[in-house]
Amino acid sequence: MNVSRPAVHPVEAPPMTEAAVHGPRVRMKDIQGMPGTKGGLFLRLSQFIFSIISVSVMATTNDFRSATAFCYLVLAVGLQSLWSLSLAFVDMYALLVKRSLRNYIAIRLFTIGDGITSTLTFAAASASAGITVLIDNDLDKCSVNHCTKFETATAMAFISWFAMSPSFLLNFWSLASH
Repeated sequence: MNVSRPAVHPVEAPPMTEAAVHGPRVRMKDIQGMPGTKGGLFLRLSQFIFSIISVSVMATTNDFRSATAFCYLVLAVGLQSLWSLSLAFVDMYALLVKRSLRNYIAIRLFTIGDGITSTLTFAAASASAGITVLIDNDLDKCSVNHCTKFETATAMAFISWFAMSPSFLLNFWSLASH
């Protein structure tokens, strides 16, 4: 009986991979305030709440259309409220399904959107603050206008911008560290 016997051939070891040489790559921890974290959701909700308060207070006055800066404030803060609400929903979804939002394209989109909306909000709040100071201090027409409401809306816009800044900076940092 002629039966074939299995032949044993020496096998070379596979080449070492980069992970074996330098150790496994360690991902950066999700810092509170980044997208998909509870801190990020808190920042987005606070941005939304303060921007809605700013729009609501400004819209309750009947003469906010008299100055272009006030119209610009309503437009910019309205845009920020929509942006913050949509990203708050994304953060809620990520927390519910326990998914990380560390995708490069998503972080780039969040960073660009945060940068645009925060710049628009800061510019609108600064312009509105300048017009409010002009009406209040220089023209002394606060008795005719709604200076208190203008000041409140401007202050809420600044607070909304302060809540937007950590989101933008953390997204930018995460984008730069990729």
